[in-house]
Amino acid sequence: QVQLVESGGGLVQAGDSLRLSCATSGGTFRMYVMAWFRQAAGKEREFVQAITPRNRSHVGDAVKGRFTISRDNTKDTVYLQMNSLKPEDTAVYYCAAKWDDGNYYYITAQHRYTYWGQGTQVTVSS
Repeated sequence: QVQLVESGGGLVQAGDSLRLSCATSGGTFRMYVMAWFRQAAGKEREFVQAITPRNRSHVGDAVKGRFTISRDNTKDTVYLQMNSLKPEDTAVYYCAAKWDDGNYYYITAQHRYTYWGQGTQVTVSS
């Protein structure tokens, strides 16, 4: 059973930075597409970023130029570096994983992801 555990969330001020981590276990990390999604209170979950096993990244429009996804296959961990945080970035951030079938057309679609973490809260004050 694949398990994903997020960490690194917290309360910060606008303009600050945070780095989220998602440690995986129970699977073959290097074969998974890894992604971050977020869900603000009262809103639907939205795609943030994804990264393929070959380090090809896909970026959501709301975070372009501010967030960067990366992965360390030696540590079975994916990261989300978040810079220039804004109050509208406040949300629960979820890590997700799916087997890499080489088809990235639906890489932003949450229903395509098989495994999910429990989420970590990020709160950005103005």
